[in-house]
Amino acid sequence: MSHTAPSPQHWRYKSRKPEHPGQLLERCYMIPMGISQSALARQLGISRRRVNEIVNGQRAISADTAMLLSDYFHTTPMFWLEKQQLWELYEASRR
Repeated sequence: MSHTAPSPQHWRYKSRKPEHPGQLLERCYMIPMGISQSALARQLGISRRRVNEIVNGQRAISADTAMLLSDYFHTTPMFWLEKQQLWELYEASRR
């Protein structure tokens, strides 16, 4: 018995729209801790523009950014990468 994979049109993200990981970063970490974009950029050793683009959903959280965020906020890199993947899967399913 052979098993065929469903076509890309068959699979659609069924849940509600996930929050972009940058919005989560701002809402759950930066605002409650009183950390500005500039301060976070300085602490992580990255540009303010990079932080701004992530927070505004214009840039993905890369593996290296996930590592920096995990060190700073005492999470895991996978936490950030999973949020990014959920976002990307949702976006891809809408195309």
